[in-house]
Amino acid sequence: MDKLTQYKEDSNYAIITLNNGKVNAISHQVIDELNAALDRAESNKKVVILTGKSGIFSGGYDLKSMMTSPESALELVTRGSQLALKMLRFPLPIIAACNGHAIAKGAFLLLSADYRLGIDGQFKVGLNEVMIGMTMHNAGIEIAKGRLSPVFLERSVNNAEIYTPKEAIHAGFLDKIVPSDDILLPTAIKVAEMFGQLNLKAHAETKLKVRAKYLKSIEEAIQKDLKEGLTPPSK
Repeated sequence: MDKLTQYKEDSNYAIITLNNGKVNAISHQVIDELNAALDRAESNKKVVILTGKSGIFSGGYDLKSMMTSPESALELVTRGSQLALKMLRFPLPIIAACNGHAIAKGAFLLLSADYRLGIDGQFKVGLNEVMIGMTMHNAGIEIAKGRLSPVFLERSVNNAEIYTPKEAIHAGFLDKIVPSDDILLPTAIKVAEMFGQLNLKAHAETKLKVRAKYLKSIEEAIQKDLKEGLTPPSK
């Protein structure tokens, strides 16, 4: 089976690259590989840079799995929510280097990172679940609550509003944008080197303190999703 992610280490950071088809779909295999890559980076004490490919960070969950059945959709979304929890608890900084479009789970990956870089241009960033017929899952709502600016929360979750990268900064999906793809990764590496100077024990402990209520709310929301089930996308 071909790998759908790549892992590369340097002196004090690791680059994890998504590479799953045209839209960098988040499938079960991708989640397995991301979990393994994060475990490897943690074991080796590396700051993480998570990136995609030119023009696309990720277009969201694998639609084949999502549309097979409500049960299949729930299984994948639950695993994705658990991945978000893992990222939000991760003891080292995670930098998302968003190469372009970031939709649905792609946008949730941004919301699960510590620092988010994007590219200026006609790219789409946002949560389109309601637009495609999905009632937003409880864990997704909690993740969005913790990271989006309050004024943009309902616009993003209830109304499925999609933003340009510049607008995504104001909404809370991104922290900074760079002019072009060719300087995205070099900028992310500079940020990683800066974060590498932190006392990483203090970073990890402080992160958990700051996010304690937030993480608990996501844990509870995941259990609620498992009880309530999930509405898959409309065909």
